[in-house]
Amino acid sequence: MQGMPISPYLRDLRALVGHRRLLVPSVAGIIRDGDRVLLVQDRESGKWSTPGGSIEMDETPVQSVVREVLEETGLHVVPERLLAVYGGPDFVVRYPNGDETQYVSAMFECRVESGELRPDGDETRSLQFLTLDEAQRLHLSPWLVPVIAQVFDGTIGRLTQGTT
Repeated sequence: MQGMPISPYLRDLRALVGHRRLLVPSVAGIIRDGDRVLLVQDRESGKWSTPGGSIEMDETPVQSVVREVLEETGLHVVPERLLAVYGGPDFVVRYPNGDETQYVSAMFECRVESGELRPDGDETRSLQFLTLDEAQRLHLSPWLVPVIAQVFDGTIGRLTQGTT
């Protein structure tokens, strides 16, 4: 979510509201390889997160996660189930230009159908399947910190106060 380019829709809204916080629907793809999960490193901030981004106008959340994962990783995925929907203060992103966005993120478990794992060079600079221990040593996006253990242990989506 950190380094994604702005859509024409959001650019038009920004022209009207300036840097004020916008509530934006988004998606995240959880892609597993055994006990490892795919994380992507944002090209601009260097922070790590799951692949994903904003839902575009007239796009369903499922279409969005397929598009975002392909754009950021080169992988064609099939979303198999909705794991959770997260939001709140942990999902506020302040961009270097002063824009502020609060994301509501639908997280999908995805299966890789085809493709070749590669960073896009625009949004992502590195991609890795990592274990929980490896992931916790990285500079994670703030929204991922409170849920990272749940992503790995499969309890993501269980309702707990403050995380959903």
